[in-house]
Amino acid sequence: MTMMTPQPLDQQEDEEMLVPHSDFVEGPQPLVEGPQPMEVAQPENASTAENQAVDEPQASRFTWTIENFSRLNLKKLYSEVFIVGGYKWRVLIFPKGNNVDYLSMYLDVADSATLPYGWSRYAQFSLAVVNQIHNKFTIKKDTQHQFNQRESDWGFTSFMPLSELYDPSKGYLVNDSVVVEADVAVRKVIDYWTYDSKKETGYVGLKNQGATCYMNSLLQTLYHIPYFRKAVYHMPTTENDMPSGSIPLALQSLFYKLQYSDTSVATKELTKSFGWDTYDSFMQHDVQELNRVLCEKLEDKMKGTVVEGTIQKLFEGHHMNYIECINVDFKSTRKESFYDLQLDVKGCKDVYASFDKYVEVERLEGDNKYHAEEHGLQDARKGVLFIDFPPVLQLQLKRFEYDFMRDTMVKINDRYEFPLQLDLDRESGKYLSPDADRSVRNLYTLHSVLVHSGGVHGGHYYAFIRPTLSDQWYKFDDERVTKEDVKRALEEQYGGEEELPQTNPGFNNTPFKFTKYSNAYMLVYIRESDKDKIICDVDEKDIAEHLRIRLKKEQEEKEDKRRYKAQAHLYTIIKVARDEDLREQIGKDIHFDLVDHDKVRSFRIQKQMPFNLFKQEEVAKEFGIPVQYQRFWIWAKRQNHTYRPNRPLTPQEETQTVGQLREVSTKTHNAELKLFLEVEYGLDLRPIPPPDKTKEDILLFFKLYDPEKEELRYVGRLFVKCSGKPSEILTKLNELAGFAPEEEIEIFEEIKYDPNVMCERLDRRTSFRFSQIEDGDIICFQKRLSPESEEQVRYPDVPMFLEYVKNRQVVHFRALERPKEDDFCLELAKNHTYDDVVERVAQRLGLNDPSKIRLTPHNCYSQQPKPNFIKYRSVDHLLDMLVHYNQVSDILYYEVLDIPLPELQCLKTLKVAFHYATKDEVIILNVRLPKLSTVEDVLNEIKTKVELSQPNAELRLLEVFYHKIYKIFPLNEKIENINDQYWTLRAEEIPDEEKNLGPHDRLIHVYHFTKETAQNPMQVQNFGEPFFLVIREGETLAEVKVRIQKKLQVPDEEFSKWKFAFLSLGRPEYLQDTDIVSSRFQRRDVYGAWEQYLGLEHSDTTPKRAYVSNQNRHTFEKPVKIYN
Repeated sequence: MTMMTPQPLDQQEDEEMLVPHSDFVEGPQPLVEGPQPMEVAQPENASTAENQAVDEPQASRFTWTIENFSRLNLKKLYSEVFIVGGYKWRVLIFPKGNNVDYLSMYLDVADSATLPYGWSRYAQFSLAVVNQIHNKFTIKKDTQHQFNQRESDWGFTSFMPLSELYDPSKGYLVNDSVVVEADVAVRKVIDYWTYDSKKETGYVGLKNQGATCYMNSLLQTLYHIPYFRKAVYHMPTTENDMPSGSIPLALQSLFYKLQYSDTSVATKELTKSFGWDTYDSFMQHDVQELNRVLCEKLEDKMKGTVVEGTIQKLFEGHHMNYIECINVDFKSTRKESFYDLQLDVKGCKDVYASFDKYVEVERLEGDNKYHAEEHGLQDARKGVLFIDFPPVLQLQLKRFEYDFMRDTMVKINDRYEFPLQLDLDRESGKYLSPDADRSVRNLYTLHSVLVHSGGVHGGHYYAFIRPTLSDQWYKFDDERVTKEDVKRALEEQYGGEEELPQTNPGFNNTPFKFTKYSNAYMLVYIRESDKDKIICDVDEKDIAEHLRIRLKKEQEEKEDKRRYKAQAHLYTIIKVARDEDLREQIGKDIHFDLVDHDKVRSFRIQKQMPFNLFKQEEVAKEFGIPVQYQRFWIWAKRQNHTYRPNRPLTPQEETQTVGQLREVSTKTHNAELKLFLEVEYGLDLRPIPPPDKTKEDILLFFKLYDPEKEELRYVGRLFVKCSGKPSEILTKLNELAGFAPEEEIEIFEEIKYDPNVMCERLDRRTSFRFSQIEDGDIICFQKRLSPESEEQVRYPDVPMFLEYVKNRQVVHFRALERPKEDDFCLELAKNHTYDDVVERVAQRLGLNDPSKIRLTPHNCYSQQPKPNFIKYRSVDHLLDMLVHYNQVSDILYYEVLDIPLPELQCLKTLKVAFHYATKDEVIILNVRLPKLSTVEDVLNEIKTKVELSQPNAELRLLEVFYHKIYKIFPLNEKIENINDQYWTLRAEEIPDEEKNLGPHDRLIHVYHFTKETAQNPMQVQNFGEPFFLVIREGETLAEVKVRIQKKLQVPDEEFSKWKFAFLSLGRPEYLQDTDIVSSRFQRRDVYGAWEQYLGLEHSDTTPKRAYVSNQNRHTFEKPVKIYN
């Protein structure tokens, strides 16, 4: 391993997401929004590089040679620690990919676990896998990141395909070694923890809900178009509307807070009004898409109001599509409206070049002639010209494109300039149609620049805005707003490359070159002639009175909360529970213990107030109980975690202050004092003084259970003597319950409920003292049931009922293929066994065999099924299925299998593509066999499922990976370790010609390839189905071609365009028809797929698959939708 100064970086386009590696854990993903692919959001306290990076960077290169690479049996591997800028770093790789078919590679802060709370550091860096044969093919990717506690590593999940990495002919794996390089440039950071946006700039930011920076940047842009803001304020709303259910009111509320608040504003009300759940807020979407959807929604909501048509007035322009014949007098035109314009970035140096391209004339001639109605096919000109431009011109820059060669989306980080003033009347109005009104001057001033920083699948959005079109720019980056100069807002957002000078003395000072991943993504221009109308004054008179009242009340409540918090140390909260609370709660809100203290009357009392005064001033007035009839008991937490009234307050204690009393009652630093108010009533139901209490008296609380109704309720309390026995109070209990005096009852003591229910029968002949009954204990009783009655109820006695209540759990079951919809709910018990649960599900589905049910647990954070199902009887209880980290879910997913799960788990299912010998057809077979079966068993199973060319045909099984054959499986190989997740398994008949090879015949690999790749025109790209071919001694290419054409059934015209080459180590050597093919292939070994093959060069005409974001078991991609 070496450290050296870096060479200039090859510019490498970022074609996938920059992410923290996360191990795809199921806990809270760092700044990730929900489902895969992981999306990247900005942490609240971490700043973007633009704002925090200061001073000259320190930079170095680290080189890591990884030996025995193909034999690594580790999920992930760390390099040695290296130091740059005084910080410890290391490289982290996933040799087999981080759940993708790519090498995954990240830069990691080596000592993140021991750094102090709140640490952060900023680095620009590149990671590379060196091509050891041709250095120019080294794969290098660069990015920048603010490292912090939540994101201590950052990099590329899909760095390079595993197929290329593990292919020795490509040059990345040589002598089983891989060389990795990391160029790291570190800058010191400024602490923005105490930064006050309002104080520094006069503006406030928006809070990020998880991955809503794209929405925040757009909302700030729209807010700072005052005409738009005024129109939103004038949308009719009423005081009865709720912001979470009304988009107009939620937007009015948000804009009002942005205008008048001193701190950053939350957007949750707005996203709720969109109908979004938490999952939507953690999905990063496209700002252009959101802009369109939001404007359409607002346009719809404005219909029939005083502000109808505002969206059109501000943003709508029109262009004319035309087709004009050259040789005849015929012209076709169509007028269309637009709210924004999509401008090309690729191949355009600036906005004017994009407009030139937009109106470029296309000639329709040759095979592409235009059908001009009665004139037939004609040569024609086709183009677009603008009829009018809107007052507010929104330009969406096409930074993201689909690369057909690489079959993936890529981000265009090319340099692209945009002016402060945009003149669309230039060159005599070259962009305007003949119908355009030339009296309107289309001169525009730049108002805002929305920036995207990051890669194609994730990153961060922020905006540079001139709210009043003055020279002062502001950067709106989620919660923080900063003043910026014009250079930062314009030039630094052009994209392209940035050079960082080397600062290590004594080394070669070759500069770092970094692609700038932060660049403009959307531009907003305001027409000069309309700016006074658009940048208008918006004040309180524009805001509806009910809205002002509502929002001022919210502000006051917020201020009260702040004051309340600031003065909390001067007050004590006293919570007073009464018999009425016990009656209200027991059997409804709670079943165990006596009361939920959060639901009783609480008083906020100054600590200095004497308790006697509290009784008189507060309690007597609140409850109408004179002081002389009040007796207060202190609650105490027992060792078994129950909470019971422990003893009455003494007269001496009642003379103390509230603060002193709280300290006596609780040893913890708790601001609360919990009391039970005992009030006795006479026969006339009026309060009477409490009875004298001696040490011999015990206060007991009583609950009554009704087995038929399955109800438990509080019926009252009694004082009993320690020496007394339960049998002595039976008549009194029957009276409390409303039973006949002689009713036979059973008595139980409720002892505890956590972690297990403990409720024991009380011996009615034993004294309370002997049974260890004390103040605050709970006695449960019920009618004694006859044996016949017991059989007719589910829970015949109190302990059984309490056990049921403790463990009952309503579970929402969803079909795995419909993971967003509840199918049905079942009331189960947390201590139900695996068998109990699947039996109930099978019963609900009308299935006779419960073992055919397979369950999958729920991920509480992503709101998706976990990737792995629950193995047969692998968990003891239902609770084990529902627990996810520190949360308990109430969702399970089910599948109905065609065979029992235990049987399925003993089987291995292989997905095999069978290629017919007699027809151009492939079928996918799922072959399910015991894990100890062999490849021969698989082939025999396939024979029973397909139509063979002849009854005694022999089959073989191949491993195909990225259009190359890597292996022919031996017939005796066990299938248990065969992986069909990453490579394709292909079965086919063995042709007769291969069975009888002559001594000089050769069996060679034949692959299709093309060199038309966007990255490197010389690089070979394989595609299509590879195959074997027998070549005979002395056979010329012309003879081989005849057989290949026949085998592949390619038409003559197309086949004549094909080229044929001998490829060794990925380099093509083109063959002539007269060349002897066998002379190139000297080895008989067919396993060296990467070493040499006959290549068929032609264009890939197979249809491209739709871009798939990831290959995990469950993916739920969602477009931007506003539901309400």
